[in-house]
Amino acid sequence: MFTERKIAFIGPGTMAEAMLKGLLSQGVMQAENILVAGPRRARLEALQGRYQVAGYTDNVVAARQADIVVLAIKPQRLDEVLAELKGKLRPGALVLSIVAGGRIEKIAIGLGHKAVVRAMPNTPAQIGEGITVWTDSSEVSETQREMAARILDALGEEIYMEDEDYLDMATALSGTGPAYVFLFMEAMIDAGVHLGFPRRVAEKLVAHTLRGSVDYYLQHMDNGSSLHLAHLRNQVTSPAGTSAAALYYLEKAGFRTAISRAIWAAYERSRELGQGRKTQDPENPDR
Repeated sequence: MFTERKIAFIGPGTMAEAMLKGLLSQGVMQAENILVAGPRRARLEALQGRYQVAGYTDNVVAARQADIVVLAIKPQRLDEVLAELKGKLRPGALVLSIVAGGRIEKIAIGLGHKAVVRAMPNTPAQIGEGITVWTDSSEVSETQREMAARILDALGEEIYMEDEDYLDMATALSGTGPAYVFLFMEAMIDAGVHLGFPRRVAEKLVAHTLRGSVDYYLQHMDNGSSLHLAHLRNQVTSPAGTSAAALYYLEKAGFRTAISRAIWAAYERSRELGQGRKTQDPENPDR
């Protein structure tokens, strides 16, 4: 059974915790079959206490026991970890990488292991509301592909793409997406406080406004409606009204352009990480 297989997370960060939490809450994996490895003992102990999973400070010890090895490390540590684990995995193991920019070919060569899935989930996976774009190498078996799909499906929605280039696009759009949303919410809440609302009231107003707006849009999608977002926006934009005044200012301030350029910058950064560039020039982030 799938639930009896062991999975090792190499890297105990936020995304690894989101994934293991999703797997446990959806009943896809049992806690005794989940291993987490990383250098910080305090972090491992926190995860052990929270989820009753096994913690290891030695990546190799954890990886050798696993049927599925999840690479959940920072892109800057990828070369180091690949060298450490090279030749140490079980022959039939599946490698599932969520490392931003980490190409399948690089991971396969670095590990000396060809069965590799590359995925880009996002943090709402913690509550089963994430979305993941993924692809795989030709050496991944049908059984391994089904395992990967079940793991990712436990985190929310999953979308398989044949072309790996879509993974860098997903990194910029959905993987990094929650950061854009939270910044937008923060700005709205601060504006509400500036108007005079208590912060707790402003937070509730903004959170429910965003959730309701998204649910309203998804309801149209689920019903097969082809309504453009502009149509929904126009429903709340009366001539010479408050929405019209606000939207005019946003357009004048270059709101759309700023969002588009931010996502493009994230996309280019994902590609740079895949090419081994570990740092950006803060004076010229586009280069």
